Amino acid sequence: MTTFICSPGERISGNIRVPGDKSISHRSIILSSIATGVSHISGFLQGEDSLNTIAAFQQMGVDIERDQDRVRVSGAGLHGLRAPLADLQMGNSGTAMRLLLGLLAGQGFDSRLIGDRSLSSRPMLRVIEPLQAMGASIESETGGRAPLQLRASQGLHAIEYDMPVASAQVKSCLLLAGLYAAGETVVREPAPTRDHSERMLRAYGCEVISNGGEIRLRGGQQLTACDVEVPADISSAAFFMVAASIASGSDITLQHVGVNPTRTGVIDILKLMGASLELHNRRDIGGEPVADIRVRSAPLSGIDIPLELVPLAIDEFPVLFVAAACARGTTRLSGAEELRVKESDRIQVMADGLGALGILTEVKEDGIVVTGGRIDGGAVDSHGDHRIAMAFSVASLRAAGDIRISDCANVNTSFPGFAELARQAGIRIQNGE
Repeated sequence: MTTFICSPGERISGNIRVPGDKSISHRSIILSSIATGVSHISGFLQGEDSLNTIAAFQQMGVDIERDQDRVRVSGAGLHGLRAPLADLQMGNSGTAMRLLLGLLAGQGFDSRLIGDRSLSSRPMLRVIEPLQAMGASIESETGGRAPLQLRASQGLHAIEYDMPVASAQVKSCLLLAGLYAAGETVVREPAPTRDHSERMLRAYGCEVISNGGEIRLRGGQQLTACDVEVPADISSAAFFMVAASIASGSDITLQHVGVNPTRTGVIDILKLMGASLELHNRRDIGGEPVADIRVRSAPLSGIDIPLELVPLAIDEFPVLFVAAACARGTTRLSGAEELRVKESDRIQVMADGLGALGILTEVKEDGIVVTGGRIDGGAVDSHGDHRIAMAFSVASLRAAGDIRISDCANVNTSFPGFAELARQAGIRIQNGE
């Protein structure tokens, strides 16, 4: 079990590039594997989660070669996957498990998805139930939890599905299943969520029709290989955005960051709090908007976070709570019950950690109230959640003493090399015992 010991800092600075986007990395392997032809992927995230996705498709007979962040995938075609000889290990990744569940629901062979302790506690009924309505045969543990056993498909049929909760993972799962379903699959989302799947499906030659909150996909469409350039992950960049905002005298530029409008809630929220963020060198890379983001320190103020921004920043809230702890006044979040079923209960775990460091919080069923104040030194438990561990590392910049963060090994699932890059930028972080 890895422990981070983070000492009070001053400012951060420099020009840095964080690793590739995890969401896009997963999807690039999935779609390349069922496309016809050879796809080349650059900027691929070399984290444990995305490497597990590569391993899963290799088990299903796909020829995949990797050289650092460059990956070559010889696609097997829509119906070319083979039955795996062993369980498919998804590690800590809810994205991989939910998306592969949709893909595997339409295959003519049995398969079994497993994950680590954290992933095995996360709810999967939100994808199991609509897949079963499409004709999939799925067995799970009590409460719809992993391991998940899929039986060979007898043929899926398209459905129209109104998602009760905005979730890109559920949407993407059903679209992948829809490729193998007879008819047109229709998914309606109650609020906008990240649209990487729709963009990438189109890049691979699949017709996906989006109209407001409704997405339509016709089954049986063949995918054609293409090249993918993965931008830097805005969720990883968010830690440095907050770090530069709260540490006096900071000035940092984050290079080649994906700024897909369904992912920029963290930028909008920080600007509402008074942060100094500028987007430069905007361009489009393979259908995804990219920019360099310059962030300078600025006094932050507490806000009521707009409901419409919640699904657009769902993965960035742990570090946004740190921004709230450093802001003048009170920050209120509601409509974020999804945070309770991530790698940890991110509302409660962040509240416990902030409380241990002297910050006043009030936990709500669907959110939290954070009152800005002095951050003391102390010990916090990340509960194996990579984003919690990195968020409290950022908090050390404004702490009165050392912050000792336990159970940090899972940082490598999404941000390999985080500690080293953080040290280069100016965060005083060491690995403890």
